[in-house]
Amino acid sequence: MQYSWNWGVFFDSTGVGDEIYLDWYVSGLGWTIAIALSAWVIALLLGSLLGVLRTVPQRGLRAIGTAYVELFRNVPLLVQLFIWYFLIPDLLPEGLQTWFKQDLNPTTSAFISVMICLGLFTAARVCEQVRTGIESLPKGQANAAKAMGFRTAQIYASVLLPQAFRVIIPPLTSEFLNIFKNSSVASLIGLMELLAQTKQTAEFSARLFEAFTLATLIYFTLNMSLMLLMRLIEKKVAVPGLISLGGK
Repeated sequence: MQYSWNWGVFFDSTGVGDEIYLDWYVSGLGWTIAIALSAWVIALLLGSLLGVLRTVPQRGLRAIGTAYVELFRNVPLLVQLFIWYFLIPDLLPEGLQTWFKQDLNPTTSAFISVMICLGLFTAARVCEQVRTGIESLPKGQANAAKAMGFRTAQIYASVLLPQAFRVIIPPLTSEFLNIFKNSSVASLIGLMELLAQTKQTAEFSARLFEAFTLATLIYFTLNMSLMLLMRLIEKKVAVPGLISLGGK
């Protein structure tokens, strides 16, 4: 097969106003980053709380954390997305339902749905990482804190969590990268993130190979940059004896 590559296509007019195809990629990348970062805030905060619940002595609180993880981790992400976008709005009070479906811009509605969905889905995975990090710490640290008069909340906030987060930076890095890749599901509900803009470019320009090659390079560059950043953070905050730094 003889294929004639044309990388200049990204500077061609889309036929929509003054936009060129490269503008679509910039816009799509912006939405991808916005979705991933906002969902990550939800995932990290909620996942940390759930991770704590999974390790506290109270059986009822542990059951809540376990039930959340089992529910959100075992239901496919696409199913959860469709529930949040198509079903949940119909269950809202009438005022909120009208606001979400009619008053909001459709793009904003889609963004809120995918942000919440992806944040809650990833929170279940972050929860397990936080739980593992806490349980990996020497038991004597919590006992020593108790002996000094620390309350349970203080033990977690001042002793356990600061160390646990340093230990679990490598698996958290994987979850952070995954949330960027999983943001592509937003294209299924009409949000024009990077994948959706790529498909649109391929259709409008009839340049399938160039369109998806550029998207691949963007995803690869973005994720490699994030991975290198997280590795620098990992080395900066490493706890000697609790985390390996390439044998150092």
